[in-house]
Amino acid sequence: MDLLQQYSEDQNDDDPGSPSQNPSSPPRLLQGRSCAPEVDDTMLALTVSSSSALSRPIDPTQHLVGFNPSYDQLWAPIQGPAHPYAKDGIAQGMRNHKLGFVEDAAIEPFLFDEQYNTFHKFGYAADPSANNYVGDLDALRSNNAVSVYNIPRHQQKKRRKTEAKDKKISDQNDDEGASDNEDGEEEIENPASEAWLLKNKKSPWAGKKEGLQGELTEEQKKYAEEYAKKKGEEKSGFGGEKVEVVKDKSTFHGKEERDYQGRSWIAPPKDAKASNDHCYIPKRLVHTWSGHTKGVSAIRFFPKYGHLILSASMDHTVKIWDVFNSGKCMRTYQGHSAAVRDICFSNDGTKFLSAGYDKNIKYWDTETGQVISTFSTGKIPYVVKLNPDEDKQNILLAGMSDKKIVQWDMNSGQITQEYDQHLGAVNTITFVDSNRRFVTSSDDKSLRVWEFGIPVVIKYISEPHMHSMPSISLHPNANWLAAQSLDNQILIYSTREKFQLNKKKRFAGHIVAGYACQVNFSPDGRFVMSGDGEGKCWFWDWKSCKVFRTLKCHEGVCIGCEWHPLEQSKVATCGWDGMIKYW
Repeated sequence: MDLLQQYSEDQNDDDPGSPSQNPSSPPRLLQGRSCAPEVDDTMLALTVSSSSALSRPIDPTQHLVGFNPSYDQLWAPIQGPAHPYAKDGIAQGMRNHKLGFVEDAAIEPFLFDEQYNTFHKFGYAADPSANNYVGDLDALRSNNAVSVYNIPRHQQKKRRKTEAKDKKISDQNDDEGASDNEDGEEEIENPASEAWLLKNKKSPWAGKKEGLQGELTEEQKKYAEEYAKKKGEEKSGFGGEKVEVVKDKSTFHGKEERDYQGRSWIAPPKDAKASNDHCYIPKRLVHTWSGHTKGVSAIRFFPKYGHLILSASMDHTVKIWDVFNSGKCMRTYQGHSAAVRDICFSNDGTKFLSAGYDKNIKYWDTETGQVISTFSTGKIPYVVKLNPDEDKQNILLAGMSDKKIVQWDMNSGQITQEYDQHLGAVNTITFVDSNRRFVTSSDDKSLRVWEFGIPVVIKYISEPHMHSMPSISLHPNANWLAAQSLDNQILIYSTREKFQLNKKKRFAGHIVAGYACQVNFSPDGRFVMSGDGEGKCWFWDWKSCKVFRTLKCHEGVCIGCEWHPLEQSKVATCGWDGMIKYW
């Protein structure tokens, strides 16, 4: 339209006799024709007219922006007319400093402190607004641009040595000044003098004369003597009377240590073999062994044959009993000065381990009763285990009260490995996967799986519903673990790669909350058995998980139970009443 109108005006200028020069005649306009649709160009005109506004920052009072502002416009400082009620034109809400509004700098407080202290110490600092340094550039080069917070370790040591050297020189100067005095040396040697205090000053309180101890009173001397005596007793043993009891000794109670053929009393009978492979639940009491004066904490049958049974008691002794013939105590092992917590036979039964609350682990010869070696870390061992491999019978594992599993080489007596990941005292150690791995449970309510010899957890099992598991037993087929949980149930875990909980198998009904009752299997794996806090022994069917039978075994807690390795229908139990019963 504009072009057509301009064309008509050009024509009128060229034609002098045109009507447009005559003011009385109306202008002649050509009718415009366009194929394009009509367009509303109002916004275009407004945009063009407001092009000058593009260079201005946005007005903060404006509620609507009619164009796309640039980055510079959005982040431009607020400008405008002075505030009517403020002298310097800044509203009260915008003011955060005496001089007006100060924006926060993009620098962390730690970085600011670092550069601030570096500048005051060395004379240079990093400039946050640019990638360079300000201040003393010579000092910057000589110090390798180091800050006060990242001085290299060797320089720190050097600085400490320098400071100590300076202090020593100053002390020597003070000593020389004091030696000018006639009684200077006497003053330095006298603890009540200022010179001695300055020389031996070790703490902020060392310079206070009133804190110096004079002569001890009679009461203080008596107390000091008693304390020294007590400490000496603790170092030498567990008190004057107990030192004699701690001495390792063993008493044989049988008729003779060797029979007419020269065989040892621990030799298994030649005709000892399993009658059949099918296990049955015991029904009645066969024999009772009563020789311990306090509760029995653990029992173990002689490996493979079961003709002897070993028992650990709270009366500080370990006893071994005859099972097949006389049924009497064969030998007593005395060496612990506190209750014996756990025992473990070697593979051939000729030696065994005992762990006591006196913080000692003793390695005994079963036949002679001699202590071969003693191990201790100063912590209470809760569980002891020998590596089941025949070629690793010299390797001892012990779960300690200080959350560690300690591994000893018994030949050298040295600690060869420490497995330190648990958060509570370690309760059990169970070897799985052809003895390449072992599972441990702890008071931290978790199970951890380890590769033997490598102190790294390869599987960590901890669920919100889990309780502490003070006893774990391996199924005869080695595919499952039975764990005694303190919420009155026995949980089953797979020993395959995933070590998952088998949710379909769960054995319950007994009361074990608060007691470390041991769980066990029958040799054919058909039955699960466990003691409980009421003196009963429970038997469950492995497949159906139903209670098969319950026997009332002991007056107090039935803490331990073991199935005989050869006689399929016989079971031994022990309790806190000091009895060991054979069913």
